[in-house]
Amino acid sequence: MKAKRAGALSLVLLSVLLIALPVGADDAPAAITEIRHEATATATRLVIACTGPVAYTYYSPDPLTLVVDLPEIDASKVAPRINVGTREVESLRVTTMARADGRQLARIEVRLASLVPYQIFSKERSLNLVFERSATAAAATAPAPAAGKLGETKPERKQSASVVESPLAPEPVDVDPKPLAAAAPAPGPVTTPPSRTAARATKITGVTPEVQNGQVAVTVQADGALKYQDFFLGNPDRLVVDFADVVSRAGIKSLDVNQGPVRKIRLAQFSVASPKVARLVLDLSSRSPYRVVEGKDGLKILFGEGQTPSPAPLAALRTEPALEPAQVPPPPPVPSGPSALPVPVLPEPQIPSKEQFEPASVGPAQKVYTGHPISLDFKDGDLQDIFRLFADISGLNVVVNPGVTGKVTLKLTQVPWDQALDIILKTNKLGKTLDDNVIRIAKLTDLQQEEEELRKLKENQALAGDLLTLRKSLSYAKASELEPTIKKVVLSPRGTITLDARTNTMIITDLPARLEDAKLLIAELDRGTPQVEIEARIVTTDRNFARQIGIQWGFLNQQTPEFGNTTSRSFPNSIILNGAGQTAGGLGTPSGRGYAVNLPAGGFNSALGLSLGNILGNFNLDAALTAQERQGRVRVLSTPKVTTQNNKEAEIKQGVQIPVISSTGLTVNVTFKDAFLLLKVTPQITDAGTVILDIDIQNNVPDFSRQVVTQLGASVPPINTQTAKTIVLVRDGATTVIGGVYQSRESTSRASTPLLGNVPILGYLFRNKSLETQNSELLVFITPRIVKS
Repeated sequence: MKAKRAGALSLVLLSVLLIALPVGADDAPAAITEIRHEATATATRLVIACTGPVAYTYYSPDPLTLVVDLPEIDASKVAPRINVGTREVESLRVTTMARADGRQLARIEVRLASLVPYQIFSKERSLNLVFERSATAAAATAPAPAAGKLGETKPERKQSASVVESPLAPEPVDVDPKPLAAAAPAPGPVTTPPSRTAARATKITGVTPEVQNGQVAVTVQADGALKYQDFFLGNPDRLVVDFADVVSRAGIKSLDVNQGPVRKIRLAQFSVASPKVARLVLDLSSRSPYRVVEGKDGLKILFGEGQTPSPAPLAALRTEPALEPAQVPPPPPVPSGPSALPVPVLPEPQIPSKEQFEPASVGPAQKVYTGHPISLDFKDGDLQDIFRLFADISGLNVVVNPGVTGKVTLKLTQVPWDQALDIILKTNKLGKTLDDNVIRIAKLTDLQQEEEELRKLKENQALAGDLLTLRKSLSYAKASELEPTIKKVVLSPRGTITLDARTNTMIITDLPARLEDAKLLIAELDRGTPQVEIEARIVTTDRNFARQIGIQWGFLNQQTPEFGNTTSRSFPNSIILNGAGQTAGGLGTPSGRGYAVNLPAGGFNSALGLSLGNILGNFNLDAALTAQERQGRVRVLSTPKVTTQNNKEAEIKQGVQIPVISSTGLTVNVTFKDAFLLLKVTPQITDAGTVILDIDIQNNVPDFSRQVVTQLGASVPPINTQTAKTIVLVRDGATTVIGGVYQSRESTSRASTPLLGNVPILGYLFRNKSLETQNSELLVFITPRIVKS
């Protein structure tokens, strides 16, 4: 007995321990026990109580919608739709979802009533969401309702009162393609929507647009309360409202409105089979907040209400119909579950195109993302769930390859959704492909392998087939020159080329399609090439001028007994003063005469002499003026001319080879140096009829007047080199100057007697002067002419 009692007690204790284990310790997930709110004059607090620790992620698909995901949490014990009705929070929608791995996920969608900042934090076994009220709104707030459990039924209030008192958020700058916003009811008792109390509608009887107090209103008449699902589509902007279990009897298909943001209204029966769905599409000219007001005999869609937003990461709002999530078909762009409606066929596209999905490139390392901004905050979020989330955000279908697993932690605020997706993919070394409206996500290695296999498959398919042979004789091009081009551009790996040099024939073996391409390419390349005649004129001119002026003069004075004019002194008795030190006889020779200043012009060819003497002949004065002037002019014209084919180099040269003799030991070597006129040119004819010339001109002339003696005694002249190398564009038949060298040399020289040559005026008797100038000029002219056949 004691043993049985001990065993029973062990079982009880084991059961208690199993119940007390935290979430995740066994297969039983934690659950949400209640959701309550606490409203004060400054904030609204939502408390989500659970049976175990809470892990969460959250994001904002649009600025007035907050979605909080609680992994491995069961939400079946709380109501799927909870009305709050404060100035900050309008309502909650609670959904239990199944993740890709089969585990549960609780999703809480918070519909905000105004633009307010919020805080999210977990405390023990509860999750707290605090929505702070702006200072202006807090001052005007009535006493806050007592805290209570959400989802309680309050006394009914007329719907018109909440329509008048409800402020709308202004039009957002950019929102995600999720349902646009409508107004939130003002603080007060929570009303029971007419759709819960009135009879359900079976048909729509009419649709009427009107303008009320500056607001555009679209009224949908029916024979009862309408059950609806509204969502927003972009590109172009449209508001779509699906009415479940009704048929359209309005008698209209399209109606132009052109009032406010509404351009056009379309009504059609989307589904005739069960469940019957009537679809209302409102084409919008701009994104604008809206709200839906339900009634007992239809509903009304109001546009144009709003207020200045507070700076918070939130935007427009939508009034949600009080329907169970399972009762409303999900929006067509995000089909899920067996009751999901098929994607409708409308004139406008309902999903982002591939150009919109793929970011546009603006540079080597820049991308422009076009997705609507979203905010994400995940801590160890499961990749499978995150990719399903992007399916809801983008409106595209998402398929995840097997083996893509992992977790990610991130926090992004107002980031384009396509950029956020790229960031997550790059972080986890994943890639994506887009096929119509389906995104496939896989590992980069898998995608690369698929691309490689697909490329190989296409190559194998392209190489499949029988080989044929093509024989083609060439008329203008050389078969050997054309062979590399044909192989590189046209031939497949199975193709071969055989050349017959004697007949200039190509024998090509390849697939039929490649042979056809080869035939076309050969016909394009094997064409006659036009010819170009190039004429060059090299003009060399030399001009020189030289002028020299010189003077010679001298004197002889004698006082000797011969002439009887001595000094009558014993010393000096006789004097001979000779200003002609250059005489042959020298000083003291009576007959010696010469020049005291001997500065004649060099190599003069003109002179004027003067000799003076006294009657005795003992004093003589001789003077001579010499001069020379020389002028020369040389002009050399060289005109090489050559004709060549287009894009073919031509060369012509003329000149001499100068032998240069040298020795190495007992060996005598003779080498030849070229001194020639060279024209090397490659023409290229353009489509405009002009010619591009790649020119190399050299004019090398030996100078025999300045020969150099080598070690063996031979005289070798130096070579004067003149070179021009350039690329020019010239019209057909036109002449252009491609180069020119001008040299000018001027020299002046003077010889004089020291000191006396610098005396003004008188100094001309003691100096000579020479002037020499030399000018040389080289001009190169080029003229291309296209030879017309």
